[in-house]
Amino acid sequence: MLKSSRTAEVILSALPYIQKFRDEVFVIKYGGAAQIDEKLKNDFARDIVLLQIVGIKVVLVHGGGKTINSFLDKLDIKSEFVDGLRVTDADTMKVVEMALSGLVNKEITSMLNKHGARAIGISGKDDNMLKAKVMSDGRYGFVGDITSVNDKLICSLLDDGLIPVIAPIAVGDEYESYNINADLCASAIASKLKASKVIFLSDIRGVLDKDSNLIGKLDKESINKLKQDGTISGGMIPKVDACLECIQNGVGAAHIIDGKIPHSLLLEIFTDEGIGSIIK
Repeated sequence: MLKSSRTAEVILSALPYIQKFRDEVFVIKYGGAAQIDEKLKNDFARDIVLLQIVGIKVVLVHGGGKTINSFLDKLDIKSEFVDGLRVTDADTMKVVEMALSGLVNKEITSMLNKHGARAIGISGKDDNMLKAKVMSDGRYGFVGDITSVNDKLICSLLDDGLIPVIAPIAVGDEYESYNINADLCASAIASKLKASKVIFLSDIRGVLDKDSNLIGKLDKESINKLKQDGTISGGMIPKVDACLECIQNGVGAAHIIDGKIPHSLLLEIFTDEGIGSIIK
């Protein structure tokens, strides 16, 4: 009886958040262990189904680095990373697009549909959704900076009750393909949609202080201080910068959460404490 009562309390505690976020748009960047581990994949899919059932409009942007690496190894194509970005020549770009837009995108879409969601897989090239230019004068090859987001297709799919599952491939002025960092892709789409939330699932707990304790809430001022004293450094800098850019472009809040925690999405969205870092 006590267990049943506790379960009821947990469900009721989520009710205010369900009411608050109904019909709001959430952009979720899906990556890390949550995209590889079978149990975490299924937990994630069920979380997305629940979000859709309670009326939240979900846009999913995914990465796929491990799958790309596997294909490149099989084809004996060497990968080089500069500043954390994969240098993408013409041959590598073909493999990246094949892996992301083909295999990974359709696997995620199929997984969501299997669990009862209504999902459709697309890439940034569809309907010229994502336009891009070469990044840093071609230093990274066919890695692009997004120059514009055409949200007509995304909005149409959301209005039809579908979850767009987006591979981060963009098109250039000459209709060449560009590889886009998935975090930056999610940020650009969230900014265009003026989403209520953008949520980054990764393999880190969030922003940590110098004693490795989680910092639950951040803003521009606190982030700048943490950068100056070296608390935020390395690969965390572009992630928090992407979050700040979203906020400055009208996104309600940006979250960085650990996708290795089962049902991390629900714990972050529907509880008072949350489990990651939120930037407002």
